[in-house]
Amino acid sequence: MSRLINKIALVTGAAQGIGRAIAERFHAEGAVVIVTDINDPVGMRVTEQFSERAAYHHLDVRQESNWQKVFEIVEHGYGRLDVLVNNAGISGFIQTPGPHNPEDMDLASWHHVHAVNSDGVALGCKYAIRLMKKHRNGSIVNISSRAGIVGIPHMVAYAASKAAVRNHTKSVALYCAEMRYNIRCNSIHPGAILTPMWDPMFGEGEQREKMMREISSQVPLGRMGTPLDVANAALYFASDESTYVTGSELHIDGGILAGSEAAPSDRS
Repeated sequence: MSRLINKIALVTGAAQGIGRAIAERFHAEGAVVIVTDINDPVGMRVTEQFSERAAYHHLDVRQESNWQKVFEIVEHGYGRLDVLVNNAGISGFIQTPGPHNPEDMDLASWHHVHAVNSDGVALGCKYAIRLMKKHRNGSIVNISSRAGIVGIPHMVAYAASKAAVRNHTKSVALYCAEMRYNIRCNSIHPGAILTPMWDPMFGEGEQREKMMREISSQVPLGRMGTPLDVANAALYFASDESTYVTGSELHIDGGILAGSEAAPSDRS
């Protein structure tokens, strides 16, 4: 298991969910993993499960000063960065008062979601490029969402911010190619992945099981995905197997975006 041997990788929002799965997968493949989050106790516990090839650092992706501090640590401690995964993101349901529909949306809540989901990615790309270009090598992986492709009526801030991530990824890819930095940038678009982000919508007990069944019934593959499904995609983009891939987007959604649920039956 050495697809990332000797690579230095930084993952944001890595204390739980998709970020944690990515950090675990990268570490298992030989990478030195820099785990970052704002939940320091949980982030440190995750990191303690790894070998000496891991370290934890506090990083609020909204704050440029936090990015500057972490990248100073990375450059002085490791000399380079090979992979950045911009994973940190919020739905806004827990973190803001809302509402999040287009008619009644709360502007402060909109700004909060965009500060994490969009500004955080832009800042991560900014500082990753500055460090990676020194060694003319690097891979930036931005975690967008199915919501970055289609509209979500009651999650307008989230959907708009994830669409921004999708487009910014392509701009970064083209810029780095134009500058001959040999830095690739790609986006991943998860859909219906069972993570803690769903907890406020699912509830508990029988209600949770019912909601999971309803969501699964709308997925062509008939089930919700796992954080590991997304981590495996991130591993491909981070590895040397994808050295000719940049500006691309990969949908990890069980086939949701492949077509319409209203497609005619071949038995009609």
